[in-house]
Amino acid sequence: MKNVLVIYYSQSGQLETIAQNIAKPFLNSENIKVTFHEIQLEKPFPFPWSKDAFFDAFPESFLQIPTALKPVPEEILNTKFDLVLFHYQVWYLSPSIPINSFLKSDEAKKILNNTPVVTISGSRNMWIMAQEKIKTLLKEANAQLVGNVALVDRVGNLISVITIVEWMFSGVKKKYLGIFPLPGVSEKDINESPKFGEVILSSFNENDLDDLQPKLVGIGAVKISPYLVTVDKTANKIFNKWSNLIFKNQKNRKKLLKVFNVYLFLAIWLISPIVYILHFISYPFKLKTIKRQTQYYQGV
Repeated sequence: MKNVLVIYYSQSGQLETIAQNIAKPFLNSENIKVTFHEIQLEKPFPFPWSKDAFFDAFPESFLQIPTALKPVPEEILNTKFDLVLFHYQVWYLSPSIPINSFLKSDEAKKILNNTPVVTISGSRNMWIMAQEKIKTLLKEANAQLVGNVALVDRVGNLISVITIVEWMFSGVKKKYLGIFPLPGVSEKDINESPKFGEVILSSFNENDLDDLQPKLVGIGAVKISPYLVTVDKTANKIFNKWSNLIFKNQKNRKKLLKVFNVYLFLAIWLISPIVYILHFISYPFKLKTIKRQTQYYQGV
């Protein structure tokens, strides 16, 4: 009997559904015992978010500062798992605070030590640099990253900003104003996500996880937008300055967060369109670099 651990943190329930769907093929196998673990905080974040709480999470999210978690059950800590399906969200271009807190814990290091891991993210659209940070944390835990699935909101960047914000602050997944598309990962992608589990299970049963990622990429597990890669990298540099400024000035934290709120609004609605135009113009001159980046970020 092989043991598979499914780890996730979900506020809205979207990532939990994805985790359950990807695990379906494993649950249907008589030779595999599947265990689910939901990461839980001692002091949970609100959902729906209030505006103040949402922006207040920024510095610690980006700087990857952990918070207190509820203990992992002893049954999980005392089991040696043959595979971990690790599901995470992206907050402010970094792994969410609950995910980061778990990966930095001694419990995670015990669970993940010398264990194959497949990462599965559910995000708005920018996950590239968050995945790079996940890679670092997994390496520190002596885990073996063997696969990655990145599920995203497939609508345009600016449209998804509107729909996701409405969802986060209302807590209701609906078509904003009755005309905008549903926020988040599409129902089609969520309903079809068991296909990733089937591919992972096949490689797992064959004891051959080394070639798993190309198989996942072949069925659409990771799609790269060169434009969003550029935005992600640039925004990380800017967020690094903002997060350190705010975190190191706790007395002025609220005022600085309000200024950051204004900056973020201007960056999304004024700066990002300009960046897109510049990217479009320079695209033909960066084809080799884009090809190289795409191959790297589609891999593990």
